[in-house]
Amino acid sequence: KMRLGPGGVAIPWEMFKREFLLKYFPVDVRNKKVVEFMELKQGNMTVADYAVKFETLCTFSPHYNTSEAEDDKCVKFESGLRPDIKH
Repeated sequence: KMRLGPGGVAIPWEMFKREFLLKYFPVDVRNKKVVEFMELKQGNMTVADYAVKFETLCTFSPHYNTSEAEDDKCVKFESGLRPDIKH
C-alpha cells in the first residue's frame, strides 16, 4: 500500500504508520506498548486472539515493522505461543 507524502510523493504504508506513531503517540505510551509486546505470551488466549494482540502491539515496535525483520517477527510470534502449540 502507498500513501502520498509531501509534494505528492508516494510513501510506503509501513513508513507512514511508523511516522504517524512517532508523531502522535507520546514516548511513554509507546514504550509501555513496546514492553507489553516484548513480554506478550499466548497464555489463555486462542491463537487467533493472540495473533490479533500480537499484530496490534507490533505496530509500536518499529524494528518488527520492516520487511527485513519478517523472520524476527515470526520467531517472536512463535516464542509467545504455548508449548503445546509450538510442537
